[in-house]
Amino acid sequence: MNTLEQINNNFEYFSKSEKKVANSILDRLQKAILFCIASLAKLANASEPPVNCFCRRIDTKGFPDFQLRLAQSFGNGTSYVNRLIDQADTVSCHTQKVFDSAIAQLCIVKDNLNTTNINRAIHLLTQANKIAFFGLAASTAVTHGGMSKFFRFYIPVLYFVDIIMQHIYCINYRYGNAVLCILPTGRTQNLVEQAKVAKANDAIIITITTANSSLAQIASLFIAITVPEYTNIYMPMASRLAQLTLIDVLGTLPLFYVESKILEIT
Repeated sequence: MNTLEQINNNFEYFSKSEKKVANSILDRLQKAILFCIASLAKLANASEPPVNCFCRRIDTKGFPDFQLRLAQSFGNGTSYVNRLIDQADTVSCHTQKVFDSAIAQLCIVKDNLNTTNINRAIHLLTQANKIAFFGLAASTAVTHGGMSKFFRFYIPVLYFVDIIMQHIYCINYRYGNAVLCILPTGRTQNLVEQAKVAKANDAIIITITTANSSLAQIASLFIAITVPEYTNIYMPMASRLAQLTLIDVLGTLPLFYVESKILEIT
């Protein structure tokens, strides 16, 4: 297990100060190996002792040793694709690994989903006056897919992947409007800030993200996706599929509700 995997696996056991240090590193991976301990402590709004405690918690001898191991975790080339894939794999083996990994990880997500929260999310979305989908990076395709699903509910639906447009829209949001934020890590500060602005205007904030993340804590309701995929290094693959599948779940059941309403009118 490399250093990044240790950080992700042990995150929930860190102290409050250690979590600040971990988030500061995970948000700036390429720069973290260049920081001095004082700079990292300042960035994390912590003192130097928690940084040293954090380093020892993940089995490194101290901050210099941590930076060395972190650099070794990055790898290059094909290691950014998927940790299961090897450069020596044949096309057949490569294809089998990608499909098997996706299927296995989708099953993990399904087994860990909170269906009560899914039911509540469906209710909130179908009762909303307006729905906006927000996403960044690999989640932008998912937000577009969400808009395509939900416009069938006869509710105004928009999607934004530009931070400025997200901010303008959040400023003008009002009670009864819903924002669905999709972000695997839940740590990207830009999207977290937009969610705060929308919530301050009494909008309903629903998030598809990691449990205990900054985005999850802001949300009116969050749906946690548990995917054993380290998107800090590897390209998002299973996590993106999990998000799309969850959008399918949220966008399927309400169609029966809409159909019954149409039948009542006709």
